[in-house]
Amino acid sequence: MYIVYILQSLKDQSYYTGITTNLKLRLKDHNLGTSKYSSCKKPFKISWYCIFNDKIKAIHFEKYLKSGSGIAFRNKRLI
Repeated sequence: MYIVYILQSLKDQSYYTGITTNLKLRLKDHNLGTSKYSSCKKPFKISWYCIFNDKIKAIHFEKYLKSGSGIAFRNKRLI
């Protein structure tokens, strides 16, 4: 299983999109500050996630969610 997820910072309300195989562990990593990009925005909560069986599809969807049209889709449909 591959999980594409969106976290929301409780500090500044910004969003972080990522991919993982273990969402609980990944959220813990973000909240402990071990993720370089998101360490200054902790703590986080899970806003949305989707499970994929296909790794390539998950990677492509994560990349889409990080694009301009993907961000618009996220804001309108997912969160």
